[in-house]
Amino acid sequence: MSAGGLTVVDGTQLRSLSHPLALPISDGSTVTGAQLLDFAENEASSSLFGLSLPQNLKSTALKHIAGSDNDVTFRIKDFDRDHASRLASDYITAIADELKDDPLVVSVLDGNTLKLFLEDEDDFAMLAENLFTDLDTEDKGKVCKGEISNALGHMGVELGVPPFSEFPQLNDILKKHGAEGEEELGQAQFAELLQQVLQDIADALAEKHIIIIQNIKIINGSKLRMLLADELQLNGVIEKMLKEKKNLEGDRMSTTIIRGFLEKNWKDIGLPPSEANEAVVLLYDAVFADTDNSKNVVETEDEFREHVKDILEKFAEQLDANPVYHDFEN
Repeated sequence: MSAGGLTVVDGTQLRSLSHPLALPISDGSTVTGAQLLDFAENEASSSLFGLSLPQNLKSTALKHIAGSDNDVTFRIKDFDRDHASRLASDYITAIADELKDDPLVVSVLDGNTLKLFLEDEDDFAMLAENLFTDLDTEDKGKVCKGEISNALGHMGVELGVPPFSEFPQLNDILKKHGAEGEEELGQAQFAELLQQVLQDIADALAEKHIIIIQNIKIINGSKLRMLLADELQLNGVIEKMLKEKKNLEGDRMSTTIIRGFLEKNWKDIGLPPSEANEAVVLLYDAVFADTDNSKNVVETEDEFREHVKDILEKFAEQLDANPVYHDFEN
């Protein structure tokens, strides 16, 4: 699933893999746990644009299939072909389940974004001019060749340029075009050199895509629904809310208290932060506007509990229909 240049990895791709997985070993042979995990991870990675799975994701999925074994014990065990095939399939299913509840947001850098800029003369001219202006800090009308690497940094993943750490070829491309040193370039020369460098980057990415995991959390209501399904955990949250309510307003039970608690404890509950953006503010406003006005002040604790559940259900419905993307860095 894609959204605005970002791709959401939610496990859907993994569920299309055949089950059980056919490990490339002959009947009667055995494989170690380490070997079956390597095979399953390679299959999963191939289905996810070549993405290297995060270690925490693999560790959580392993717990689903290892039983009482720890990581080391499982990896040195021997399994026959059928058992190994089932475990490999279960491992991928566990990864898919984890991704469904906590999707990854990635950028697939395949050169297409850069090609769009390069193919549109007006867009590229504006891009080059803006970059040149940003780099010409002394307003001399010239920048040195070495500033091309800084221009690429300014463009970043959003404009299709991978970071140096993920794309070692970048140094070779810069050297190829002499985009180093102190030789000064005017705006036209800068644009010409930038165009050549970007074309080579686009060609290289077309041959081998770079996958960047973004520091973005998708809040889609899944964690909130798990809370609603866990009566013990839900009651714990409501008890905290009731305690806070009594500290603030005595026996008066108002919707204002509920909203304040949710805005303060959004992370633990599975909600987006209310200050994330204007759309989230509107989400909170819509959910609380949708509650029955007659319940703005409730009389009993039982009514209060039902009112809280009703509000959380509305949030879950809204987030399921319109997930919120929250940047950890902001």
